[in-house]
Amino acid sequence: MTNFIKISIAVIVIMSAMSLSACNTMEGIGKDAAAAGKAIKNAADKARNTKGY
Repeated sequence: MTNFIKISIAVIVIMSAMSLSACNTMEGIGKDAAAAGKAIKNAADKARNTKGY
């Protein structure tokens, strides 16, 4: 393998580990996604109510 491929694989593995460690578990990822969805919905509802739609 070339050095570029080895470095690319290492970077991908490190980035994946960092992103997964932010939530600790798959359950945490689900909770984070649900919280983000609720925040978006609340913001949309608030915008709709202030515009009078």
